[in-house]
Amino acid sequence: MLILLPPSEGKTAATDGLPFDLEDLHFPELNPARGQVLAALAHVSASPDALAKLGVGASLAAEVQRNTRLHAEPSAPAHTVYSGVLYDALGYRSMTPAQRRKADDAVVVISALWGAIRFADRIPAYRLSMSVGLPETGKLASYWKRHLPAALAAHADGQLLVDCRSSSYAAAWAPPPERTVVVNVFQECDGKRTVVSHFAKHTRGELARHLVTRRGKAPETPEALLKAAQEKWAAELVPGTARKPHALNVILAG
Repeated sequence: MLILLPPSEGKTAATDGLPFDLEDLHFPELNPARGQVLAALAHVSASPDALAKLGVGASLAAEVQRNTRLHAEPSAPAHTVYSGVLYDALGYRSMTPAQRRKADDAVVVISALWGAIRFADRIPAYRLSMSVGLPETGKLASYWKRHLPAALAAHADGQLLVDCRSSSYAAAWAPPPERTVVVNVFQECDGKRTVVSHFAKHTRGELARHLVTRRGKAPETPEALLKAAQEKWAAELVPGTARKPHALNVILAG
């Protein structure tokens, strides 16, 4: 089982530690593409209109400036750098050592800067969204869509892929639909369902935690994933097609 996560918008910067090394990251086939994005990001972040190009406000100017020196910034494991609603709900720090090893093996983060990384890969804090277009790369979702399939195909072969990504990050890689389950979260009140956003992030984080901390064998099929989810939530499985992945709908009471 692989759990696909988006990065968090906010990052917790490491206060000490060595800078990152591309050669130490998983999926080394992506290193040439990563190098191109790193250089393009540093160039854009040093420009007078960097905030506008990266789609952020003045309050994030220091984070954008950090983009210009990522090769010198301290690094930390991705599970430490990424923060926010989903990652708080996942709660890596409160896991046992055995559960952390399972999370390190299961989680793949699809990233605008790195393409794809594992949970224990050491990275610096940075500011870049998949919806951004850089002059040297174009739109990053389209850029990574050219590079990720070859790098991830062998790694994902035979695995059940639990897709907890947001739409912009899902656009960067479409895994095999027959082995992929997209996680949707709805709130139901008086028989009416509505899509939720904040609670969706939280629930996806809780689901990821449940899958790596529960006893027993990791789910290997969409049906087994449904049963695992139903241990904690009301949930249903919508079967996929030859071109469309399965969908796990988690239903929260209103």
